[in-house]
Formats: sequence, structure tokens, C-alpha cells
Amino acid sequence: MAKIEGFKIRNFQALKEVTLGRLWNQRHQLPLTPLTAVIGRNGVGKSTIFDAFGFLADCLRFGVEEACDARGRGGFERLRSQGERGPIEFEVYYKEDGNARPITYELSIDLDNTGRPFVARERLRQRRKGQKTGWPFSFLILENGSGLAWKGDEGGSQIDEGEFDLNISDFLDSIISNKSGEETKETEVVELEDNRKLGIATLGALKQHPRIAAFRRFIEGWYLSYFTPDAARSLPLAGPQKHLNMHGDNLGNVVQFMEREHPRKFQGILREIASKIPGIDRIETERTNDGRLLLRFNDKGFEDPFFAQQMSDGTLKVFAYLLLLEDPSPPPFLCIEEPENGLYHKLLSSLAKEFREHATGRKGGSQVFITTHQPYLVDAMEPEEVWILQKREDGFSYVHRASENEVVKAMVEEGLPLGGLWYSDYLDER
Repeated sequence: MAKIEGFKIRNFQALKEVTLGRLWNQRHQLPLTPLTAVIGRNGVGKSTIFDAFGFLADCLRFGVEEACDARGRGGFERLRSQGERGPIEFEVYYKEDGNARPITYELSIDLDNTGRPFVARERLRQRRKGQKTGWPFSFLILENGSGLAWKGDEGGSQIDEGEFDLNISDFLDSIISNKSGEETKETEVVELEDNRKLGIATLGALKQHPRIAAFRRFIEGWYLSYFTPDAARSLPLAGPQKHLNMHGDNLGNVVQFMEREHPRKFQGILREIASKIPGIDRIETERTNDGRLLLRFNDKGFEDPFFAQQMSDGTLKVFAYLLLLEDPSPPPFLCIEEPENGLYHKLLSSLAKEFREHATGRKGGSQVFITTHQPYLVDAMEPEEVWILQKREDGFSYVHRASENEVVKAMVEEGLPLGGLWYSDYLDER
């Protein structure tokens, strides 16, 4: 299962420059853990980090201009850090599996001379097989929609980092001119028709670019939860659907799919989930005349069952999360904002345990990334899994890992809960 080891954000709202985990040129840093939590006070930018992942996924799906306006973002100038004139930039450092060579994706988005956002730069790079040191080899380099892509599973051009940052146009021109403007068996000259679309969106659909295609599939597979209980209570039209959508309004369709495709396993899943939701004796399904599938919850102490439309927000939320974790083909990256909302505080440690077991399981579950402001949930986390987001005096946010504080690590090793230390302000840098 693919895993993000590091993520860098620059000039994105309050996140002027924030890095979580390890990057290709910061190998001394520890990578992101399978389960990662970002904590902090209100207004420090936890939702902004969540939206940074969503924005990158929307850029791939819709293009950068539409992504800037989607989900109430308000356009590029509202997204760019206040007072900054540089581009919005992202860097993703990830592995396709545990033994794979890491791949770095770099994206730079800026305004053109008409004031519209466009893809200024895009780059993918990876070290060759057996290469332990030195610069990684670039296998996709684009500037303003033009550049080079290397075909196949190997190949790429090693360039000086400073030259790339200062003069990528001259570099690309020199390579293309040396090849007399012609493609080779290894390379492909790229000229995108629309510089507001990501190069990985176009090239990732082509068979001759398997590494680009793999990265595109990786981002396309991200699941960002905007789950709302009211949406989950809706009665969608009949028809099985393989995966839960971001709002959860197709919960009944996913249940219908799992019952049809994995009938025996699904009944076991329902029994397992029922045992983890307080007060629930069993969960069953009931089919309507028009083919829809209703969820029926049997509450302990009551003879008649309750349907999903009558259940509490917390019960529906826990059911949706647990069903998501039981997906036979889970997303590679699962991002949830404040999963504690609407849940009983003593249930949070169990939920954190479920997230960790899924993320570290032998079957290769999703990497789980959450934001939270609930100490009871943080109590169930390890210092390496928790990042604290704070604001500087200039209004921009910075982040540090709880495990970087040796006093905090020692206190946790002595048995003090991490959430309690956060509540007592031990995790905040002063």
C-alpha cells in the first residue's frame, strides 16, 4: 500500500511554509506514521491542512482554476498566504509500497498575466535502482505546460538543483535542442493544450508512463471525509456502490454492494461493528419494495429495531467509519477532520485503536490522517503520531512533532497520557 512519508505546503493560507514528515532532501527526519494526528487550538490552521490535501486532489480532478473556486475556497488570491506574491506550492514524498524507491511530486501554481491560476511547474523524480546518494532523477519536468517526460519504469535526467530552480526553461530548451526536437525511445516532448490542467492528469492516463500513472491513481484514491449524519440518513436510489463517498449519503448503497458481493463476510462485518458500538445488540438489513437497502439497528433493551434515520449522529458516524475501515479495497490515504464530533468521549480511544490497527494491519490498510482538538482522542496516540500546529506572532502557522520534546516523551513513557499533557500545555512550544 502506498504511503505518504512527507508533505510540504508553501503559501497556502496560514501555512506559509509547513512540512510534515520526511522529504527527499531531509532524509534525517522521521517519515509520517501510518496513523497521524494534527492537533492545535481553534484558528491555527488544522482545517487548512485538511483542505490542502483536498485542494491537491481537486487540482487533479478539475484543474487548478476550478479547484481554487471549489468548496467555497474563494479563488487563488484568497488561498495564497496574505502578503505573499510567490506561487502556492506543494511537495509530496511517497512510496508505492514498503520496498519501493520513494517518489517526489512537486507542484507550483501561480497567476498568469490575465490574473488566472495556472500550473507554473510540475515535477516527478525518483532515484535509480541501486542509487543511495546524490540527486534523484527527474522523470517528468514541466513548466507552463511544456517539458519532458521519460517513458517506462526507469530513466530520467539528473540536473543541478540550483539550475532547476533558477532556469528550468533554459534547461528544457537545451535538452530538447540536443535531441533536435525529436523524441527518443526514452523521452517524450510534452506540450499540454491547457496549462490549467495537471500534467499528471493527462500523462497519467497513458500506458507508456507507468510511474506517472501510479502517482495519479494514488491521488485519485485519496478519501477525504466530509461526512455528515444528515446525509447518511438520506434514502438514495437503489443501486450498489463500491465505496463510501465523502459526504456519506450513499451509505445504503455501499451496504447493498457489500451484501451482494461479500454476503458472508458482510454479515460478519455487521456483527463486528455492532459489538463495537455501545448499546447496539445487532445490525441487520431490510430491503424495500423498490430495491433499496435499509439499515436496522437493534438496541439492547428494546424489542423493535430502529432504522438509520432514527439513530443518533454518533452511532451513524461510528458505523460509517468502521464500515469504511472494513472496505475490501480501502483507499491508500484516509483523511478525516475532527472524527470526535458527536461521539462520547470514552469511545474515542477505541476509535483511535481501530484507526491504528487498520493503518498498520498486515493486509495493508489505509494511511490515516486526522485533525482533532479532543484530548481524549490524543490520549490514545503515541508522541511520534502527533503534530502540534501553532501560530507565530506574524499570524502564520508552524508545526512540530510531539516526540521532538524529550520531556514529553519521558512523561509518556512514565505512563502519563499525551492528551492530558496537551491539556496542561506541555505540548505547546513557548
